[in-house]
Amino acid sequence: MFEAKIKSVQCLSLAGLHRMSYKEWGDAANPNVLVCVHGVTRVGDDFDAMARALAGDYRVICPDIVGRGRSDWLKNPQLYRIPQYVSDIVTLLARVLPEGERQSVDWFGTSMGGLIGLGLASLPGNPVRKLVLNDIGPVLAPVAMQRIGDYIGQDLRFDTFEDGAKFIRDVSLSFGQHTEAEWHKLCSDVLRQDKDGHWVRHYDMGLATPFRSATPESADADQAMLWAAYDAIKCPTLLVRGADSDLLSPETAAEMTRRGPQARLVEIPNVGHAPTFIHEDQIAIARKFLLG
Repeated sequence: MFEAKIKSVQCLSLAGLHRMSYKEWGDAANPNVLVCVHGVTRVGDDFDAMARALAGDYRVICPDIVGRGRSDWLKNPQLYRIPQYVSDIVTLLARVLPEGERQSVDWFGTSMGGLIGLGLASLPGNPVRKLVLNDIGPVLAPVAMQRIGDYIGQDLRFDTFEDGAKFIRDVSLSFGQHTEAEWHKLCSDVLRQDKDGHWVRHYDMGLATPFRSATPESADADQAMLWAAYDAIKCPTLLVRGADSDLLSPETAAEMTRRGPQARLVEIPNVGHAPTFIHEDQIAIARKFLLG
């Protein structure tokens, strides 16, 4: 049975230095590296099941993106944006990729984690060998973005873990069917107790700042940049879509199979945004693409 080691790396932003925590699974000497990156309000612990399943084949790296989980918070919340996250990942890869060999990494990104991977894989000379985009693309449905933005910015405190877990579960129903034990883990990974004993979510409420400052014009500009980045990707790409997703539309997914890397599309029934890749049938989709 593989167990994770929790490590950290020091990164740089315009506001100064910050520490990014990450989980490392598998043999530290394995040159085959898989990076798994979570969604906007989630953590690297989301990938525990998949990391265990793939740790015999990969050294699996699961970071907590800055502002979340075990990582530091940024002094300037306006910096909670994809360029900063890509910069942090480049610093992380400099730490974890072996020296003296042709450096490459496979990438699995859920939602925001997919956008970070998309950004990295679009850069000249990037190390991404294979890319999995889990329910994300260059077009972000405005209704879903409004829902996510409203959810992020609610500074809530719960008297009991059960109260907090009910909230997390209610806003995560689009993840699809899970057992009670799986829901308990999905909730406990993103709840912590504050100094007053209340249960709170694990992240900096400043994550909502870029959402609140967005305008229709900036959203159009972001979409144009994301399509340009997607069109620049050269590596084999798998696009996973929750069949009931309100963030990645069928039209955008179809366009992604025709443009850029011409992603292979797999839809998962009875799931919205986003598939959790906790279950064996979902993990098998990733395994087949990455290792098949």
